[in-house]
Amino acid sequence: MHPPETTTKMASVRFMVTPTKIDDIPGLSDTSPDLSSRSSSRVRFSSRESVPETSRSEPMSEMSGATTSLATVALDPASDRTSNPQDVTEDDGHKKARNAYLNNSNYEEGNEYFDKNLALFEEEMDTRPKVSSLLNRMANYTNLTQGAKEHEEAENITEGKKKPTKTPQMGTFMGVYLPCLQNIFGVILFLRLTWVVGTAGVLQAFAIVLICCCCTMLTAISMSAIATNGVVPAGGSYFMISRALGPEFGGAVGLCFYLGTTFAAAMYILGAIEIFLVYIVPRAAIFHSDDALKESAAMLNNMRVYGTAFLVLMVLVVFIGVRYVNKFASLFLACVIVSILAIYAGAIKSSFAPPHFPVCMLGNRTLSSRHIDVCSKTKEINNMTVPSKLWGFFCNSSQFFNATCDEYFVHNNVTSIQGIPGLASGIITENLWSNYLPKGEIIEKPSAKSSDVLGNLNHEYVLVDITTSFTLLVGIFFPSVTGIMAGSNRSGDLKDAQKSIPIGTILAILTTSFVYLSNVVLFGACIEGVVLRDKFGDAVKGNLVVGTLSWPSPWVIVIGSFFSTCGAGLQSLTGAPRLLQAIAKDNIIPFLRVFGHSKANGEPTWALLLTAAIAELGILIASLDLVAPILSMFFLMCYLFVNLACALQTLLRTPNWRPRFRYYHWALSFMGMSICLALMFISSWYYAIVAMVIAGMIYKYIEYQGAEKEWGDGIRGLSLSAARFALLRLEEGPPHTKNWRPQLLVLLKLDEDLHVKHPRLLTFASQLKAGKGLTIVGSVIVGNFLENYGEALAAEQTIKHLMEAEKVKGFSQLVVAAKLREGISHLIQSCGLGGMKHNTVVMGWPNGWRQSEDARAWKTFIGTVRVTTAAHLALLVAKNVSFFPSNVEQFSEGNIDVWWIVHDGGMLMLLPFLLKQHKVF
Repeated sequence: MHPPETTTKMASVRFMVTPTKIDDIPGLSDTSPDLSSRSSSRVRFSSRESVPETSRSEPMSEMSGATTSLATVALDPASDRTSNPQDVTEDDGHKKARNAYLNNSNYEEGNEYFDKNLALFEEEMDTRPKVSSLLNRMANYTNLTQGAKEHEEAENITEGKKKPTKTPQMGTFMGVYLPCLQNIFGVILFLRLTWVVGTAGVLQAFAIVLICCCCTMLTAISMSAIATNGVVPAGGSYFMISRALGPEFGGAVGLCFYLGTTFAAAMYILGAIEIFLVYIVPRAAIFHSDDALKESAAMLNNMRVYGTAFLVLMVLVVFIGVRYVNKFASLFLACVIVSILAIYAGAIKSSFAPPHFPVCMLGNRTLSSRHIDVCSKTKEINNMTVPSKLWGFFCNSSQFFNATCDEYFVHNNVTSIQGIPGLASGIITENLWSNYLPKGEIIEKPSAKSSDVLGNLNHEYVLVDITTSFTLLVGIFFPSVTGIMAGSNRSGDLKDAQKSIPIGTILAILTTSFVYLSNVVLFGACIEGVVLRDKFGDAVKGNLVVGTLSWPSPWVIVIGSFFSTCGAGLQSLTGAPRLLQAIAKDNIIPFLRVFGHSKANGEPTWALLLTAAIAELGILIASLDLVAPILSMFFLMCYLFVNLACALQTLLRTPNWRPRFRYYHWALSFMGMSICLALMFISSWYYAIVAMVIAGMIYKYIEYQGAEKEWGDGIRGLSLSAARFALLRLEEGPPHTKNWRPQLLVLLKLDEDLHVKHPRLLTFASQLKAGKGLTIVGSVIVGNFLENYGEALAAEQTIKHLMEAEKVKGFSQLVVAAKLREGISHLIQSCGLGGMKHNTVVMGWPNGWRQSEDARAWKTFIGTVRVTTAAHLALLVAKNVSFFPSNVEQFSEGNIDVWWIVHDGGMLMLLPFLLKQHKVF
C-alpha cells in the first residue's frame, strides 16, 4: 500500500512505520506513555525543518528523486487506551507541549498525522519528546548526589517541604578547572618534589614528571571523548566508565577508583601530620629515641597516633555535615595558589638576593644543623678557643682538644656553603645528574674536597632514610598528577558538561604540568644538591626545603601546604563514600548493598565508616613513601581502563560510540593505556600484580554472581570481534587428521510435555567431549512456526537447563518444521557457523521399532542415517542409552570393549580414548 500523494517535494528522510505489537518491543511496557494510544496503523514522520507549515496536514506524495524512503519497525496500537493530547504534563522539571503533534491546527481524527513522539531525528525540538524522556529515565539507574552543595541543601530542607530542583549553572572555570587544580596540586609537590629532583637529577626528574603528565593528558583526552559521546550521566567518572565497559569492568574499576581515593585520604593525612610534627611543632612528638637508628621507628609511631586522631576528627567533620568542607574549599584552594606563587617569587628573588640558609659540611659530607651551635670545630668564648658542640659529637670528650676523635673528622675541614645559591649561580650543572643511594648512606657533595678516609657513621650526618631508585620515585611522584576526574565527578552540576569537562580538565592538566616541570628546573637551578636530597631539611635547621626558596617567608609554604593537605584529605573522605554508595546502589556487587543506605539527607554513613577503616590501614603504614605507590596502582588501573574503553569502542566501531571531541584518536587511547601499564610495573611490579589480582577477582565475582545490569559494553563487542576473527581463520582449510576430533550434533527427542526423552544422550556427549570442542544440541517440534513459537522457546529453555545440569558446554538449536524428517534434515544441514560446524551426529536407537505400529519411527531413523551419509558426517548411534553411566558414577576398574568390524578410519579407536579423559572412566 502506497502513501497518499502530495504536491510538496522535500529533501528529507521519511519513515514508514509498520504495524507491530508494542508488547514485542523490548524495554517498553504496557504503561509506556502515548505509544499505543493511536488508531492509525501507519505513521510517517520527517524532519521539522523540511515540512512546510501549509502542507503538514495534507496527504504526502510519493518521494521524488531528492527524497529517501525507508521502512522500519515501529509502533502500532496494542490497546484501546487513549490519552488527551491537550493535557499539560511535567517530567523532571520540564513542561511538555500542550499537544503532541508537530501541527495540531488541521488535525482531524482518522486523518494521517505527524507524531512528534517518534521524531527520532529532530535535533532542535522546543519540548522534549516523550519517548526520549522515557529512555532517559530508564538509562539513569542511579542519581548520584554530586557533592557538598546538594547535601547542604538537603539538610536545610524541613520535613514535608520539597525544594524545587535547580538547573545546573556551573561553568568551565568554577565547575571543572578549579576543582581539578585543587585535586592535582597536593602534598607531593611541597614535601617530595625537591627530594625527587635532588635524587634523580634535573633530567631524570623532568622525564618522570613528563611521563606522568603525558599519562594523565592522554587519559583526559579519552575522558573528553566519553564526555562528548551523548549525554554525560550525572554520576561522574564512575558512571562514564561503567556504562562504557559494562558491569563487570565497571564494578572492578569503580572499586579500584574508590580504593585509590581512600588511600589518597590516608596519604594526605600522613602528609599533614609530617608537616605538623617535623616543621610546625616538633616538640609535640610523643615517642622519642636517642638512638639514630631507632629515631625513624619512633617517628612512625608518632605518625600512627596523630594520624589516627586526625582521621577521627576529619570523619566527624564529614559525618556532621559536608557543608563545612564545602565552605572551606575556597580557603584550601587559596592556600595552594598562594604557596605556588611564593615559590615562583622566591626563585625570582634568589637571582639577585638569595636567602641565607648556610649548610654545614664536614669534608664533602653534609651535617645536620639541628643540634649544632656553630659550623666549626672550635668557637671563641671570652677570647678563649674552646671545642664546639660539633667537637663533642665526633670526639670522646667535648672539653679537651687532646681527645680521641673520629678519623674522618680529624682529616677533613668543616666548611659552610650556601643552601640556596640562587637562580644565577649555575648550580644546575651539578644537579643535572642522578644520585641514587642505599638506605643509611651519607648525603655528600661530589664537587667538595674530602680526604679518602672512611671514618665512623655518626648520627649528626644527614643520612638517606630509604633506598632510592628511578622506579621508586615514579611511584612516589605519580599521586601528584592524579585528581583529573574532579571535574567529571561533578558532571551533574555543569551547565554544559560536554563542553566544560574536556576544556576544563585539559587546561588544568596543562597548567599543573607547566608548574611541575618549571619547578623541577627552578629547584635544580636555585637549591644546592645536598639540600635537595635532604628530605626533612636537617641541613637547613629543620626547615621545609621548598620553604627555604619561597618568599617572603618559609612559613608561607608550611602553613599553606598544611591547610591545603588537610582540605584535600577532607575532600577525599567526602568523595570516596559517595563513590562507594553509587557502586552499591548499582547493585552489581551483592555484598556491598548495605553501603548504599544513607541518612535522610543522602549522607552515606556506612560507606563513610568503611572508608575510615580502610584509610586507617594506610595510616598504620605510617610512611608517605610507602602509601603513595599503593594509591598510584589503583589510579593507574582506573586510568588504564578509561583508555581501554575508548580504544575498544573505536576499534570495534560500536554504533553508539560517536565522540565529537575533535582531537581524539584511538591511537592516543592505546598509547595512554600502554603508559599506564608501563608505569604500574615500573613503579612497583608487586603492587601492580596485587592491584590487577584485586580487579580480576572483583570482575570474576560480578561475572559469577551474574550482573543484573546491561549497559551495552565494549567488552562484548571485543568478544564478538574475536569470535569473528577465529571463525574466519577456521575457514581457511579443513583440519589436519591429527587435529580431528568429533564436533557433535546431538539429536534429542521431546515428548508431548516438551521434556527430553533420553537425557543420557547429553551425559554421553559430556563424557565424550570433556568440555572440549563444539557441541550442538538440536531438536525438532512438528508444527507451524507462527503457532508454535512459544513452545519452541520453552523447549529451548528446557534443553539449556538440562545442558547445565549435565555440564555440557555448547549451544542449543530448536527447529519448528511441518515434518519431523524435514526438521532433522534442516538441523544436519544448517547447524553451526563457518568453520564451527559439526562433523558427527549423535542419536539414539529407535526402541521397540519392531513392535511399533507407527512406521514413522524407523523411517525417520533410516532417513536420518541417509542424510548424515549424504552430508559426509560421522554417525554415532547410542543403543540402550539409558544404561550408560551418569556423570556422578566412577569406574575404578573394567574395560571399554571395542568391536572393530568395519574400517571407519580409526574412529572406534578414538572414542574410548576420549571417554577415558573423563573422570567417570
